[in-house]
Order: sequence, then C-alpha cells, then structure tokens
Amino acid sequence: MKRDVFFRAVCILLINCSLVYAQDISSFKEINGTVIDQKSKDKLVFADLVINGSNISTVTNTDGEFSLKIPNHLLEGTITISHLGYQKIELRISEISNDEKIYLEPSIIQLDEIKIASKFKNAKALVMETLSKKNTLYNDDNMLMTAFYRETIKKRKKNASLSEAVVQIHKQPYKNSRNDNIELIKARKKTDYSRLDTLAMKLQGGPFSNLYIDIIKYPEYIFDVENLDYYRFSFGESTQIDNALVYVVNFEQNPGIETPLYYGKLYIDAENLALKSAVYSLNVENKKLASEMYVRKKPRKAEVYPTEATYRVNYRTQNGKWHYAYSNILLTFKVNWQGKLFNSVYTLSSEMAVTDWKIMDTKLVKNNSMLFPSTILTEQVSGFSDPAFWGEYNIIEPEKSIETAIEKIKKQLERT
Repeated sequence: MKRDVFFRAVCILLINCSLVYAQDISSFKEINGTVIDQKSKDKLVFADLVINGSNISTVTNTDGEFSLKIPNHLLEGTITISHLGYQKIELRISEISNDEKIYLEPSIIQLDEIKIASKFKNAKALVMETLSKKNTLYNDDNMLMTAFYRETIKKRKKNASLSEAVVQIHKQPYKNSRNDNIELIKARKKTDYSRLDTLAMKLQGGPFSNLYIDIIKYPEYIFDVENLDYYRFSFGESTQIDNALVYVVNFEQNPGIETPLYYGKLYIDAENLALKSAVYSLNVENKKLASEMYVRKKPRKAEVYPTEATYRVNYRTQNGKWHYAYSNILLTFKVNWQGKLFNSVYTLSSEMAVTDWKIMDTKLVKNNSMLFPSTILTEQVSGFSDPAFWGEYNIIEPEKSIETAIEKIKKQLERT
C-alpha cells in the first residue's frame, strides 16, 4: 500500500513580506447572494453554481455565500444551482439581483438497502465497479482548467494567514497514468506574523494537495484495488444530487490495522456508477504514525501531531464526461512545547474550485510559472492587493471572518 502523503504541513520560521499590486479590467457582470435550505433556513455550504451552456462555475463558501463574474455575452442565459441532497433549480441570470437569496428544497429518497444489494454482491463490489469506470466515464481529453485556490492558517480561532491564487490545471486524460501539472497565473497573500509568533504551519503542496484528492485520477493516495481489503464498506441511506438518485457507501479501516487510514462516505451516481462526491477523514488516533504522515519539519523542542484531517472532493459532468470540480482540506495540529504549560493549536485549510475549462489539442509547454508538488505557496507570493487584482477571474467568496482578518492584518502592517 502506498504510504506517500499528498498533503504535508511544515513547521518553519517565518520571514517578512512585501506588497505587490496588479489590476485587470474586463467587461462582465458580477452577481452575488446566498444559497439557503428552504425548510431549515440554514446556509448551504459547497453548493454548485454553473452557468448553463458554458464551463463557468463557482461554489458557495462556509457562510453559504457566492460571487460569480459573468461575461456580458452570457447575461441572457440561465444558471443552475445544486447541492448534495437537494433539488436543483435553474434561474435566469437577468432576474438575479445582488444579495440574492436562493432557496433549495431538500430531496430525500428512501431506497431499501436490500434493493441496492440485489444489484451488487456488497458495498465493496459497488466501490470496485465505480473505480473501474475511470477509463470510460471520465474525461479522455487534455484539458486546461482555470481554478481558484485559497489556503488559510489559524492559530486557535484567529485567522493569521491567507493566500489565494488563480491557477491553470493542465489536466491529463483519466485513462492515462501521467500526472497533472499546475501553472500559477496570479497570487496574493496576507500574513500577520505577530499572531503566528515564532512558529507557523506552512502547507507543502499548495494546489497540488487539493488536486491529488481526485480519487478517480489518484486512487493510490486513498484506496485502490490493492488496498481495498484494508477497509470495510457498508450501504448508507441513499440521497439525490442534481435530482438524480445517488448511492451512499460508508467506509472505514478494518480493526487491527495499525496504519492510519481513512473513513467517510462515497456518493455514487445510481445510473452510471460515477463518483459524484466523497467526504472523508484520516484516523488520527495513533498520534505518532499520523504525525509521521504529515509533519515534514519541526523544531527540536516541539511535539507536533494532527488532531483532525478532513477531505472533500466533488465531480461535475459535461457532455457526458465527468471531471474534477472542487476539493476542500481541513487539518488541525496541536503543538506541545517542551517546558511550556500551554500548547498551540493551528488549523490549516485549503480549497480549490474549477471555474472554467477548455479542451486542449496541443501538448503542455512548461515554463517558469509551473508549480511543483513540493511548492509552499506562501513562499511564492509576496503581497495582497485590492479586489481589482482579480479582474474577471471567478473566486470563492471569502468568509466574513477572513474578510475581517484581512482588514486587521492590513492595519497591523501599516502600524509596523
């Protein structure tokens, strides 16, 4: 079983930062709003918004909010809003006002587990069949994906660092074994070094970490046919995504296995057995082994280990082919210092959403903007700018807490 970890945290000393400004102006309309549960009135996180007839999309943030920049030639079109377990809806773009509240109705399907089992020997057989669809259901072209990436670092509950980037993913066909490449287009960061003290957590991998959560393209990082026996699978209660029936499969590592493995849920399209979404976590009960998986470098007098490691990946279909659309990672680490009474808790999160894509006929030509799987994004970026920096690029709307942190960090830098 492959033990290499696709997402690492690095504990290192920090250095200073500077500011860089840029601007991009184009013709588009920006709409924003909130996606809400019709019954409970809860804000819906990770809802998908796709402009019909195009490849332009975004997702809602943890406050259920979205912002979408739409080229003028698409303003007379429609937009589809969908979420796991809800009925999708379509709205005319011209009828969406700013601060629009969009309500989705829950869609619960009761499906007898026995009926599911009649089609498959067991839940494991369904998972194996899903993984075998890699060469047929998923994109088989070279694709150039424009994506937005954000990573944040908190010390306890206070935001301390924010990095954002627009990248282009040179996505290989799912049927071949070549790895994807990522090119950095634009980036910015803001860090409050006083809040991080002398030690900070840095993320090694940057956008690659989120890309490697593509279970279908990179099953070796989670589970594949070689290590499926390390897991036990069971059927959960079925649901709907985009008004389509979805099987839910629960998985966890078998008892007696010492190596930290994953547990969570797979959401599988009942019609064609494509993986639509996966939400899972690493078993971090064994602190020593879990620490070896994530911590590459740390101070000699500090004990660092993860207390939470959670992942999410979503897929989207276009023209009958599925492809990676969104992923989210949340890591929490505890740092115990030798000789100190209190410990430090850091939360590192990152997310990446594909906001546009096109099929490429030409091969990738690498340049100085290419990132590497070992890249630490905060070392590639030098500052933060005003919103015009992003021009017509679509981003994930920031949380209220992140916006507040940015303003506080700006003031702190001005004072120093």
